[in-house]
Amino acid sequence: MKILHTSDWHLGRSLYVDWLAQIIDDEKIDALLVAGDVFDTGTPGNRAQELYYRFLCRVSHSCCRHVVVIGGNHDSPSFLNAPKELLRALNVYVVGSMTDRLDDEVISILDFRSGILDLEKSAIICAVPYLRDKDVRTVEPGETIDDKNRKLEEGIRAHYAEVVKIAERKRKEVLEQSKISDQKSKIPIIAMGHLFTAGGKTVDGDGVRELYAGSLAHVGADVFPSSIDYLALGHLHVPQKVGSADNIRYSGSPIPMGYGESTQEKKILLIKFDNTTPEIQPLPIPCFQQLVRIVGSLDDIHAKLEELKKEESRAWLEIEYTGNDVIANLRDMLDEALADSSMEIRRIKNRCVMDRVISAIFEDEALDDLDAGDVFTRCLDAFEVPDEDREELTVSYNEIITSLHEEDVNDF
Repeated sequence: MKILHTSDWHLGRSLYVDWLAQIIDDEKIDALLVAGDVFDTGTPGNRAQELYYRFLCRVSHSCCRHVVVIGGNHDSPSFLNAPKELLRALNVYVVGSMTDRLDDEVISILDFRSGILDLEKSAIICAVPYLRDKDVRTVEPGETIDDKNRKLEEGIRAHYAEVVKIAERKRKEVLEQSKISDQKSKIPIIAMGHLFTAGGKTVDGDGVRELYAGSLAHVGADVFPSSIDYLALGHLHVPQKVGSADNIRYSGSPIPMGYGESTQEKKILLIKFDNTTPEIQPLPIPCFQQLVRIVGSLDDIHAKLEELKKEESRAWLEIEYTGNDVIANLRDMLDEALADSSMEIRRIKNRCVMDRVISAIFEDEALDDLDAGDVFTRCLDAFEVPDEDREELTVSYNEIITSLHEEDVNDF
């Protein structure tokens, strides 16, 4: 049996699902597992929804007989679950959130096409979605952070134990009904999850956030029952094993979620089962859109841009200016430098300006203590704007703020 493990698509940013569908065809994949964060937001736009449903429809007509999707912390459970009964007709199983019936999280993928059970093409899937705080623990007055962390871990451990127990029972029933008594002939139990494990690797700017407010609870590999033959995890964007367990894996996100991931090799995981022993093969994902981060003085930035232009780059750029001189029209200068190229500037950070503004904040203040007008005044101070110019600038500033507020009210 050949299974493809992927996660953290974050549709709504960008994902070239055509490539994934082609891999499914080329590798003759039997089942696709999507371990959460299908969408980037709980209210995905029309384009993201179209990508999702077109992909599922295409895969349902391919060699891939089953697709299992679980909800992640970015997903809306109600949105994912809404079409679940309709998607079942396409052999797409969706578990958007924990349900009252834990049996709903156990999916039997059984192959009877030859008239008898084909063990090599069968599996039991424990499709455990992202477990929210309210799903796994009760809140008690006076509990400490340690109490909360302990109860979260105990709740997750208990949930997996119950779901895997149901999977073991179903496996036994299937083997008995098929009159298979050979103890060496087994159906693999494959679990899924969307969580943060202890020691998990992240990178700056990848968008991965803590799952439980006020807690840094990261579960250890020991919370998962040993009878799980392979555990397909989502949430962390870096492809990795969990501890020393070769069969507990994060596939990582298929595209960079930020410039901190721009140099990271992205992968999906192909799992082949010989009985219940998984053989795991990472498949590299091509770079569909180059991301380049440029940091330095104005001369450094221009030099790098010229280098990229000679390469005929189509990169999306994040530019951080760290020079000593104040450049008020930095954006205009950079746009002009890129006028004859296919590159796009997605973000500009002007550290010189920010450093001066922050340095103008007194010791007993924080940026959150100031309103927009205070920050504007500190900008004037930081750049030593003469008194004779301040009145006109302040009037213009107030007109802009008033105009923005009026637009917000009209939009509302």
